[in-house]
Amino acid sequence: MRMSLFALALLAAVPAQADEISDTIRSALEAWEAGDRQFALDELIAAQQMIQSAKADDLSAFLPEAPEGWTREIKTDMNAGLAMMGGGIGAEATYEGPDGSFRITLMADNPMVASMGAMLSNAQIMASMGKVVRVGRVRFLQQDNSLQALIANRILVQAQDGDPAVMLGLLEKMDLAALEKFGG
Repeated sequence: MRMSLFALALLAAVPAQADEISDTIRSALEAWEAGDRQFALDELIAAQQMIQSAKADDLSAFLPEAPEGWTREIKTDMNAGLAMMGGGIGAEATYEGPDGSFRITLMADNPMVASMGAMLSNAQIMASMGKVVRVGRVRFLQQDNSLQALIANRILVQAQDGDPAVMLGLLEKMDLAALEKFGG
């Protein structure tokens, strides 16, 4: 029997060493070869979720450390919510300190992000909606206590609910050039 292209792509994306993901993909292949299509599909879905989780961990690495005197708490269950909004991966951290609190959210490869692309990739539209501030070569739309930018037409960066100057200070610490190349 021939294996689905999805399963082959998953196998190609996984390193050769044994781990939970590759074991699950092998289990799917074995089930497929045994004619158990449903179990094969269930295993592929499980492997896909594990890979998405690994990509989310990779994305979380871009969230900056908390400034001196602040704390950072990374939200670990964001991808479950994204699955209900069409998929993709995300990472979010809440920062708390003497000047209040705010959060930074990163979302990649999500239909909602794609729908915001026209707005956040056009400097004229951004300027008509609020103040445009730069962090390096990236334009952020500032509206009240919110900053947002689109990186590589697929990664939404949002800082919300805090003092824009404090949030900008943290956004400046992010490696936005590396984030542009993020593939997970």
